Amino acid sequence: MFSGIIADVGRISNSTDREGGLRLTIDTNTLGLGDVQLGDSIAVNGVCLTVIALDGYAFSVDVSRETLDCTVGLGAMGAAVNLEKALRLSDRLGGHLVSGHVDGVGEVVAFDDLGESWKLLIRAPQALAKFIAMKGSVTINGVSLTINRVEGAVFALNLIPHTLQMTNLRFLKAGSQVNLEVDLIARYVERMMTAGDA
Repeated sequence: MFSGIIADVGRISNSTDREGGLRLTIDTNTLGLGDVQLGDSIAVNGVCLTVIALDGYAFSVDVSRETLDCTVGLGAMGAAVNLEKALRLSDRLGGHLVSGHVDGVGEVVAFDDLGESWKLLIRAPQALAKFIAMKGSVTINGVSLTINRVEGAVFALNLIPHTLQMTNLRFLKAGSQVNLEVDLIARYVERMMTAGDA
C-alpha cells in the first residue's frame, strides 16, 4: 500500500526488452534506498513494481506486457517518474490509501496557471467516471489529489506549487496521458452493490 505522497522524481535510465515486457533501471535523486530490499515494492508513476536489483542510487524492476498495456509513462528512456516506497504500518497516511494498481489511463483536457495554483482538467475513461466524486480522492501518476469538480467523465483538480515542484505533474500539457487510480473504497462499495448481479 501507498499514500500517494511522492518522495522523489526519478528517471528511467535503462530499458531492456524481456519477452514482450521490459526491465527498467530507475535512477533516484533523493529517494533513500538503504532500507529497500529485493522484493520490496516501489510505486513508479502510480504503478506498484517489485525491486529486483539495487545499485547505489538506482533500482531495477520488471514490467509485464499486461502492465505496459494498462498504463503510460513506463516505456520511455529518460522519462521522469514519480516514486514512492511502500508504506510501513507506523507511517503517516498523508494522502489516501493507494494500492498502486492503475485502473485506467486518463487524458489531460487543460492545464492552466491560475497564479496561486494550477487548474488541471482530466477526462477519465467512461467506465471509471462513476468512481469520480467531488471532494473525493484520485491518484494521478501516483499523486494523491482531491477532486474539486466533476462534469460527466471530466474532473477538475487544483495543484499547489509544492505539488508541481515535487512531482512530474509539472510536465503535463493538454493531450498528455496519465495513470489513474480511483479511490479504493469506492471500488469496493461498487462491487458490493453489484455483487447480487453476478
